[in-house]
Amino acid sequence: MALASSVKVVLGSIAFAVFWVLAVFPAVPFLPVGRTAGSLLGGMLMVVFQVITADQAYAAIDLQILGLLFGTMVVSIYLERADMFKYLGKLLSWKSRGPKDLICRVCLISAISSAFFTNDTSCVVLTEFVLKIARRHNLPPHPFLLALASSANIGSAATPIGNPQNLFIAVQSKISFGNFLIGILPAMIMGVIVNALLLLCMYWKLLSIEKDEKDVAVELIAEEEVNSEGKDDLTTRWKKILWKSCVYFVTIGMLIAWLVGLNMSWTAITAALALVVLDFRDARPSFEKVSYSLLVFFCGMFITVEGFNKTGIPSTLWDFMEPYSKIDRVSGIAILAAVILVMSNLASNVPTVILLGARMAASADDEKKAWLILAWVSTVAGNLSLLGSAANIIVCEQARRAPQLGYTLSFWSHLKFGVPSTLIVTTIGLTLIR
Repeated sequence: MALASSVKVVLGSIAFAVFWVLAVFPAVPFLPVGRTAGSLLGGMLMVVFQVITADQAYAAIDLQILGLLFGTMVVSIYLERADMFKYLGKLLSWKSRGPKDLICRVCLISAISSAFFTNDTSCVVLTEFVLKIARRHNLPPHPFLLALASSANIGSAATPIGNPQNLFIAVQSKISFGNFLIGILPAMIMGVIVNALLLLCMYWKLLSIEKDEKDVAVELIAEEEVNSEGKDDLTTRWKKILWKSCVYFVTIGMLIAWLVGLNMSWTAITAALALVVLDFRDARPSFEKVSYSLLVFFCGMFITVEGFNKTGIPSTLWDFMEPYSKIDRVSGIAILAAVILVMSNLASNVPTVILLGARMAASADDEKKAWLILAWVSTVAGNLSLLGSAANIIVCEQARRAPQLGYTLSFWSHLKFGVPSTLIVTTIGLTLIR
């Protein structure tokens, strides 16, 4: 695709720049409106500047991705109500053998839960458990917070539902859930192991300090029992067990449906509505927990990226890079990975995937491998810096706001670990993607 007229190129670039600045720095002093409003503003400017028409803007919104995202968020909300994440939190402290064992458990549980319940959800619900573990051992929380955030990003790369960019890749590439999982699982497993080893090496002395411990596992159970006493008065124990079993059964059924190749978007929505019906109560409180701002953000981003594509800039840049980015040779994969890594941290991973995905696949001899490389690198790239992924920011904010446990994870403490981890894990993973 050739470059559009100079007017469209300039105006489209301005609109995309507005979107990019507000997406990466949502609280800029001159316009602190946030990411969601920033994406809508970028999309609106594309139409106002006549880079794209209103009809093209509406057509750019991918309803399959929005439906899949909405469905998985609703299912995650019901899983949280069914105490799935409480049980995961208890596993972190069950028969613990010390800080090193705990940090490995954080890596493992964070990665697995993120693969099937999205990295953002896992980080929201597990951060406070991780802070309590750090308090139990009287240790600084930052190694455990780094383990949670970095492993969540790595684990989420393994499935189409692990993060938003993978949702887009799965829908656009038409790679089945099972093939996606098989293609990236070896890289994910090795990535989690290497990431845990890097954490142990970097913080070995800190994690070797033996101090008095509190039995936080008992403390967590006691808290949950106190919180659930009122509910036990209203609902018999067998009804609660039956309802929880139904939630887990529906979730497992959803995963099986994906594995056999059913439409991912409709399967997720069907599972969500099945849980609503089984709950047999007003669904409004559960629906209110859905991150509608994220769905709106995606709508604006789809329009903005479509407008930027119409300028011809991405195609021109890719035409320049394509001869050097062939995935049939090691040097090509290295250059392609470097481009994805840089763009994911400058323009965020979801816009990067939308901009590069179709072009990468069209120019590759093995389309499936190109899509999987894009999924792996764009996701692990989120570990590079604190601003690299939403999961990092969620962990940072949840930790800062946690009552009586507040801790601020600084940009530089994250970067010190994030840079070597991202480079090493990305490289090892690329050799294992099939």
